[in-house]
Amino acid sequence: MVAMAESRGLRQLRNPAVVAAFGGWNDAAEAASGVIDHLADTYRARLEFALDPEDFYDFQVNRPTTRLVEGRRTIEWPTTEVLVAELPERDLVLIGGPEPNYRWREYLNRLLSLLRTVKPELVVLLGALLTDAPHSRPVPVTGTASSTELAAELGLELSDYEGPTGIVGVLANECAEAGMPVVSLWASVPHYVAEPPNPKATLALLTRLEDVLNAVLDPGELAEAAESWVEQVNDLVADDPDIAGYIAALEERTEGWIAGLQLAALSMQRRSDIE
Repeated sequence: MVAMAESRGLRQLRNPAVVAAFGGWNDAAEAASGVIDHLADTYRARLEFALDPEDFYDFQVNRPTTRLVEGRRTIEWPTTEVLVAELPERDLVLIGGPEPNYRWREYLNRLLSLLRTVKPELVVLLGALLTDAPHSRPVPVTGTASSTELAAELGLELSDYEGPTGIVGVLANECAEAGMPVVSLWASVPHYVAEPPNPKATLALLTRLEDVLNAVLDPGELAEAAESWVEQVNDLVADDPDIAGYIAALEERTEGWIAGLQLAALSMQRRSDIE
């Protein structure tokens, strides 16, 4: 592994922003980590270093993977990788890996040391959770910001969540405490199709990430993959009348909720015009 102190590729980056996602509890259908993988592949991100997995992972929970590379067998150990993707206008530091099993405070200390080296203009943390959102409708993506000023600037909200959290929530808090601007984006994944991948949710997160970063991000083949995924789910649903009826009820509820939001927005606009 490359030691953090030896990494000089994270200094003097162009308008750097950090984008991070962690597999496991924070990553339903691997939708969030799918964004990191997509950006790393699309922009041929260079690997700066990886954390030593011995310090943070239980290999019976996150098992190593054996692969054949050019005829030779290799072992890939679960770890957190840090990569740099060069966009036309800025550099993105991508952080991805499984949620750690051990020594969360030390893990966070190392990530915060990394972030202080990068001096990011913005830290964006991605997550995905299982909900009763229907697969046939646009993927809801909830966005929150670490300060009132940042929330107003990006059209987001301040988080009022209380309850169990994962490494995404803890890292967001630590970054905010360190004075770094933080945005969290969470996609809603249908609980009845929880198996990865979910390219539709990954594309929804990527689209919201574009808005937050004010940068154009190449979607590659995600749109086509999302359409194919919806068709596959439709085929599965067609064979089960009970699930089809359940999804129809979810669709009706979602449409009513959207109509209510549109009515509330129209009412506020009219009130503003009168004033």
